[in-house]
Amino acid sequence: MAYEIGGVRYEEEFVLNSRGMRFFTCRWLPANCKPKALIFLCHGYAMESSISMKGTGTRLAKAGYGVYGMDYEGHGKSSGLQGYVPNFDDVVTDCSDHYTRISEKKENKGKLRILMGESMGGAVALLLHRKKPTYWDGAVLVAPMCKIADDVRPSTLVVNVLTKLCRIIPTWKIIPTPDIIDVAFRDPEVRQEIRSNPYCYKGRPRLLTGNQLLKVSLDLEQRLEEVSIPFIIVHGAEDKVTDPSVSNLLYESACSKDKSFKLYPGMWHSLTYGEFPENIDIVFEDVTSWLDDRVARRETQLEHEQKLENDELLKGKSAIETL
Repeated sequence: MAYEIGGVRYEEEFVLNSRGMRFFTCRWLPANCKPKALIFLCHGYAMESSISMKGTGTRLAKAGYGVYGMDYEGHGKSSGLQGYVPNFDDVVTDCSDHYTRISEKKENKGKLRILMGESMGGAVALLLHRKKPTYWDGAVLVAPMCKIADDVRPSTLVVNVLTKLCRIIPTWKIIPTPDIIDVAFRDPEVRQEIRSNPYCYKGRPRLLTGNQLLKVSLDLEQRLEEVSIPFIIVHGAEDKVTDPSVSNLLYESACSKDKSFKLYPGMWHSLTYGEFPENIDIVFEDVTSWLDDRVARRETQLEHEQKLENDELLKGKSAIETL
């Protein structure tokens, strides 16, 4: 499917991953100009790209960016049992392979490559950075999952029991958690949209999926100082799903020299889709400002490098003429 509306061209297609699974991918591109940078979306747990991230893709494409999304295994329109993530490393590898392939296309050479991850997708983005520490040029982290909030995390006893059960009944939906939709998405209309979206998983977390998410969040929490990529974190102060204090800890601990942290009083977990429209506008104003600043810096850097190259050529030409 493809269409163009409001200066944005939307396209989607299915691709095969390295394991032969069928994956859904999509993209939002400026219709009347070349993208000034590439943004790669990493959606949250139980979500998908084409509907729930449509607003993000459209806004950023209108701002001049090429935006690419994909549904993970067990999510959205991709292959796999819905809501089931048997191996988080496979999710990261699938994203890395697909987004690297796009980045290496001839028409995209030289463009900034920015990761944008929301919630669990923030964990994916951080692990993509860990996988290729110098490949990605920046990251927008929206309420990133560096630790599962205590309010939605099962007790230690329950975690131990469920971990053992993973070996026997990995796909069973028996993890006792509150309804994430009610605590993550502030706008009642958006909650209804999600409940009506057949591509969003709405059952309890499957055993092995929950185990994988817990392991990843604990791993990230213990290695925050390794994050060296330029990044901006945006987080709602009233988030009950991922912990804002851990985002602040990431900001303080990361070895990155280019980092920003925006905390929004009164806002919830889903900042780009689940908040009220006026709040979403505030968040995207900060995100696009950060992105535009990085693009401007890159252009200044390229101009400086070009000037140095031209100066060297002129010096060489002058030396030859002198001889």
